Amino acid sequence: MDIRQLQYFMEVARLQSFTKAAESLYITQPSISKTIRNIEEELGVTLFDRSGKKVVLTDAGRIIYEQAQPIVKSFQSLSSELGDLKNLKKGHIRLGLPPMVGSSFFPEVIGQFHQKYPQVTMQIFEDGAKKVEVDVESGLLDIGVVVLPTDDSLFHSFSFVRENLMLLVHPSHRLAHRECARLADLAEENFVLFREDFALHDRIITECVKVGFQPHIVYESSQWDLISGMVAANLGIALLPETICREINRERIRIMPLVEPVIPWQLGMIWRRDRYLSYAAREWIAFTQGKLMEDRG
Repeated sequence: MDIRQLQYFMEVARLQSFTKAAESLYITQPSISKTIRNIEEELGVTLFDRSGKKVVLTDAGRIIYEQAQPIVKSFQSLSSELGDLKNLKKGHIRLGLPPMVGSSFFPEVIGQFHQKYPQVTMQIFEDGAKKVEVDVESGLLDIGVVVLPTDDSLFHSFSFVRENLMLLVHPSHRLAHRECARLADLAEENFVLFREDFALHDRIITECVKVGFQPHIVYESSQWDLISGMVAANLGIALLPETICREINRERIRIMPLVEPVIPWQLGMIWRRDRYLSYAAREWIAFTQGKLMEDRG
């Protein structure tokens, strides 16, 4: 006996008629009669007294009816819940965002997504891109924003920002009058960097070593505004993406392009290739990709 047979049985019992039940279920009367006979044969009992104008439950039929009610109700509830998920009336997304990325790119997108899907909840975890990548890989996060490239064998991804790092110095700094600066010019400088769990931390150190020096790091932070504030206080120099630099007050800081080499900063959204994604998470990916590409275009 399956859930479809139980539903047929419940409808006959409710309407006390095979004909009316068949009409209600949009099937033929022979089909519903055959289904009820199959149940009776399987259980070895008679479910309905068919002697009168109306079919009436037997003692055995009443027992099955009472037991079947919560089963059918639970199935209908399950179907409704799944329907809500498919139609994105509800759902939950665990999203990882590096702090400097979240405030620059996502408040408006998150607001628009919530307006379209008000019953979908979102839990945002703010961590450096390196930790976000680890947490997406482990399954603690559904989706994350990281600095590309990543391991293409593990993650699906799309890129939405590609720009370069800029040099931030105090207005009194020896390089402040320059139009641009070479990375090698910074060999003797004090660096203010993001913490080790930020991808830019390793990226900057690697590029410095490539041109012949190990950077002298005096401060590390997770907040770009604190890093720029330290530069404004003449405590060191910093390298930050162009997007962040556009939000910095330039009265107290001199900002210029970094050349020889240019250090690229490419942001992307990632999710595991081999892990199931909820309907809500899939819609978030499609929605943000469309919005972020639209903004970039």
